[in-house]
Amino acid sequence: MKAITSLAFAGLLTGSLFAGVQGDYIEARTADVFTGACFANSESGLVGELAVMGWKINKGTWQGVSLDGLTVVAGLKANSTLGDIHSATYPVKSVLIIDEKASPEQRIALRAFAQKMGGDLLSDIVKVDYLPIAFNIENGNVHTASATLNAGTLANIQTRSINKGDHVCSNEQVWYQPLTKVGHAMPAYTIAHSFKGDGLGTKWSNPDKRSAFVANFQASE
Repeated sequence: MKAITSLAFAGLLTGSLFAGVQGDYIEARTADVFTGACFANSESGLVGELAVMGWKINKGTWQGVSLDGLTVVAGLKANSTLGDIHSATYPVKSVLIIDEKASPEQRIALRAFAQKMGGDLLSDIVKVDYLPIAFNIENGNVHTASATLNAGTLANIQTRSINKGDHVCSNEQVWYQPLTKVGHAMPAYTIAHSFKGDGLGTKWSNPDKRSAFVANFQASE
């Protein structure tokens, strides 16, 4: 009995009994997130109010429901450039796309999880769709910054790592942080970024920008 108790206590100390979810995250916006001041200032207040976010839960539970292998995606339309402290981002409208593989209980838990992670960005969900979602990070390694997300035909993101040729002014940096809490995040070059769903009053395709993040996350209720 002492040995079992000791093992359980050790598990708590090492985090092996972590209660929550962990997985992969991707986002793409209509403004550069890795950029120089001159480019960021030229976009501020004019673009960057639109975004797609996606979470793939590799393992874990939320509200007592297992969400292993399920994905949830959000499309956003803000009042102004997301992350810009000099402009009024809110109000923000959002559309949620939930993995069609999810059971009714898992769908409720996925929505609650997304709203916890998105915070005020997902406080006004105007539409929810249930579609097949595929989200893959190359070699399962966020450091590659190479990932694809496809939520049916409504939303997609494709990224690659930022290379030397993507530096224009040589003063680039991570200008905006990810829109949600993450662990390790890599800024990425956006090969494809589109949203074709209903509910936001707009649809977009915004490829070929330094406008994405690929990351991992760990979250608890």
